[in-house]
Parts: sequence; structure tokens; C-alpha cells
Amino acid sequence: MRQSKRRSKLRRLKKWWRRRSIQAINTYHPVKDWAINYLVDTGPLVAMLNKHDTLRDWSVNTLRSLSDTFYTTDAVITEVCYQLKNGRHALPPLFEAIRVGQINVCPIFPEASERVNLMMQKYPQMDFADASLVALSEQYPRAKLITMDRRDFTIYCRADGNLVPCIMPPV
Repeated sequence: MRQSKRRSKLRRLKKWWRRRSIQAINTYHPVKDWAINYLVDTGPLVAMLNKHDTLRDWSVNTLRSLSDTFYTTDAVITEVCYQLKNGRHALPPLFEAIRVGQINVCPIFPEASERVNLMMQKYPQMDFADASLVALSEQYPRAKLITMDRRDFTIYCRADGNLVPCIMPPV
């Protein structure tokens, strides 16, 4: 009898812990749209972390001069990690910036999954990270995107038909 009570108590505890863990993972406190000024793409983050990148100076100077919190998506962070796979020593500063809140990673799924799918069908050259940034830009229309991807972000439009406002290196 005692053993079955212990087992049922243990089962209830495990169930509670699983539910609590899932809630903790899914907890995200949305930011007011007027509070977000800058979104950041893969290119500036990679350039900032890669000492040999030709646009490193522009990236570092731009991100430092804006001295604000930057917002991005998990797809962009994944792309940065992939592009720096041979220079893993450069990743700790990225994760530290995320940890201290200099870079905030905004979840856009599942809410934006249909929109991302539509954009990727409309623009065959669009990758997942770019689609996630356009979707994030639709949520925060005042925010400017810091990107080096002039070729694509002069084409991609939001749902309202406007281009994403961008900060790009000089031509």
C-alpha cells in the first residue's frame, strides 16, 4: 500500500514538473511595438564576430553607435552559428550578448508560420531566416533591420506592401 502511494505521488510530481518546465520554456514576454527600434540579420552578427570579415568595421561601428537592444529570431542565431562553425571560438560573445539582453531572440512561431510559408513561396530566393525577419518586421513595423543583404531586402515586402526599413553598409 505504501509503495503504491509513493508511486502515485511520484507520478503526480513528475507530471507537475513536466507541465512547469514546458510553461517555463514557452514563457515569452512580448515587447510593445514602439519599444523595438532595431532588428538584426545574420550578416552583421557574423561580421562582428569574425575578425577577417571585410565588413567587420562597419558592423562593429554600426552596432556600437546604435547602443540599443537588438532583436532577432532563432533562425538568424542558427544561421550565425552555422556560418561560424569553423570559428567556434567566436560564438561565446554572441551567447553572452543574448544572456545579458543586448540581443533578444523573439519567437515568431507558430503564429507566423503561415506568413513565412507564403513569403517563401512568393520569393524563391528567400531563406528561412530572412522570412522570419520579415515576419518579425511585420510585428514591429517601426523597427529598422540592420543587414548587409541589399540584394534581397530591396525586394522583400511586408504584408502591407512596404519594404522593410533597413540600415545597410554604403555601396
